[in-house]
Amino acid sequence: MTATPSTLSTLTYRLPQERKIVTDQLPGPVSADLAARTAASVPRGIAPALAGYVVDADGGVLVDADGNSFVDFASGIAVTSVGASNEKVVAAVREAVGHFTHTNFTTSPYASYTAVAEKLAEITPGDFDKRTVLLNSGAEAVENAVKIARSYTKKNAVVVMDRAYHGRTNLTMAMTAKNVPYKSGFGPFASEVYRAPMSYPLHDGLTGPEAAEQTIYQMEKEIGAENLACVVIEPIQGEGGFVVPAEGFLPAIAEWCRANDVVFIADEIQAGMCRTGDWFAVNHEGVVPDMMTTAKGIAGGMPLSAVTGRAEIMDAPGPGSLGGTYAGSPVACAAAIAALSQMEDLDLAGRARGIEAVAREILEPLVGEAGASGSRVAEVRGRGAMLALEFVDAEGRPDGAVVKKIAAACQAAGLLILTCGLDGNVIRLLPPLVIGEDLLRDGLTVLAGAVRENI
Repeated sequence: MTATPSTLSTLTYRLPQERKIVTDQLPGPVSADLAARTAASVPRGIAPALAGYVVDADGGVLVDADGNSFVDFASGIAVTSVGASNEKVVAAVREAVGHFTHTNFTTSPYASYTAVAEKLAEITPGDFDKRTVLLNSGAEAVENAVKIARSYTKKNAVVVMDRAYHGRTNLTMAMTAKNVPYKSGFGPFASEVYRAPMSYPLHDGLTGPEAAEQTIYQMEKEIGAENLACVVIEPIQGEGGFVVPAEGFLPAIAEWCRANDVVFIADEIQAGMCRTGDWFAVNHEGVVPDMMTTAKGIAGGMPLSAVTGRAEIMDAPGPGSLGGTYAGSPVACAAAIAALSQMEDLDLAGRARGIEAVAREILEPLVGEAGASGSRVAEVRGRGAMLALEFVDAEGRPDGAVVKKIAAACQAAGLLILTCGLDGNVIRLLPPLVIGEDLLRDGLTVLAGAVRENI
């Protein structure tokens, strides 16, 4: 795969697209004062990753209160795909708030909610009648998807995958695998949630159909299709390590669900909205979910999520049983209409593929290299602009310690990256899809240098 001028064409930015650290140390004095105020007023459970306090952002950069400019490989965790201050999104928000900030759609409806639902019906996979409910957050979307599936099937059990992440509410904590920091001390959790093995090609060595056979066997023998309302699966796992299942795994699970009156729910909250080089990650294998959850990149940074699915499933709950005070905010809906339009107009799916080409060019030579400690990159994986590097030590065990060192070195040099994986041994890359090629290459070069200096 080779990046072409069309996939990473030059865009116009409001801020200089450059990496620049102007303070002697991080955080700088203004951000350090803000950090002290935060520590005195915000609980320690909120732990910012970046040392600087952001005052401006655009394209692929974050500018902090001291004037430091960081390359952004996080996008607010895959949210600001169209940029953190996309002019079309900003204009749509300004226009919306000039008319009204809120009415509650179930009290006094408005057209922008319907327009977002219509657009999601158009772009989500499946040539059938669809319905969409709009909500506030990814976790809320997952909870509602499960609620709707239970209403439709009249069954209770929910299956999620090993290493899955679905949110921080009570039900979604039960569905999430990683204990610290997401679950420890917060139980008891919701019942009737079961975990099944996910395909992990680097470690299980199985083909997609072989891995699916294991998963299906466990679901049939330990839960029973007659008790199972839905299978909820991230087509590419997020917090679990950006794990891409082997080809054939997702289609096999979806086919089994269809044959057994089980609702197949694709959690596209992190992978969706052009992030993987297509509208949705399931599209890479032609998988058509019964229901899909979306959030993060959908509204250019405004809080919005959605559950989209087959009309007969979505219509199972009765009138008044879905919704919420702020669900489908009119301001967020206006932002979503603009963001979705930008994804098409700027060909952000194509840009995601271009980002992957550049990233693999720079990062794949790292695979197998071992430093003085014996640590090494075991794999570069992912699709589009949802990429990861997994690190192991000299014995092949997960190496979370080296990942912490690399992340710290990157930040000191002006690059924000995120980590993930049950063992914290995976670096995940989620740059804005509007990032320019020069800035992208600069950030990747910093990352590659930090890897070589710390392994």
